[in-house]
Amino acid sequence: MKLFIYDHCPFCVKARMIFGLKDLSVRLVTLLYDDVTTPTAMIGKKMAPILQKDDGTFMPESMDIVHYIDGLDGKPILTGQTNPAIAAWLSHAQSYTGKLLMPRFANADFEEFATDNARGYFADKKQSTGVDFAALLADSADLIAQLEEDLQTLSTLIVSPDAVNGTLSEDDIQLFPLLRSLSIVAGVTLPDNVEAYRNRMAKRCEISLLLDMEQ
Repeated sequence: MKLFIYDHCPFCVKARMIFGLKDLSVRLVTLLYDDVTTPTAMIGKKMAPILQKDDGTFMPESMDIVHYIDGLDGKPILTGQTNPAIAAWLSHAQSYTGKLLMPRFANADFEEFATDNARGYFADKKQSTGVDFAALLADSADLIAQLEEDLQTLSTLIVSPDAVNGTLSEDDIQLFPLLRSLSIVAGVTLPDNVEAYRNRMAKRCEISLLLDMEQ
């Protein structure tokens, strides 16, 4: 199978996670961010991730891919109960963390931004609503302070470094991608158990963090 992705994309990380957690091989193919033709030929629009199954058909949508791969062998591993507090924490954090992430993603050395046109396509799209990346970068201190406060709250919800609720569940598929994305933000202090969870999930899923791109 092939999984078409953008490396920075948290939805793509969700799809990648299930392969690592189940120790299944998949060929990762990184699309240039301005490549509209390839994904449109597959599924009718520009988006990622896209799974190309063994039979050659294509499947979009990260959680559809997760559920498909988890159930292929009849032995699903995402069997744990979800915790509504995790969903609530994510909803709150995602209301502002994009302001930290988008300008840093735009400057980072991701494969999907290998050409000036691809990088420019991303920046133009994300700033089309009047958002100014330079201003967001300049205003990072207050957002980082808010994030560190919220990470203290998250630390009270983590049961184990191997699974946020003690047993692997969809909460892990939702939580780790944001924590991985946030590893690009320099100067953020994580509570010990949040860092342990993030690092353990990165290892289990075979998905590197973004520490070498810190800004």
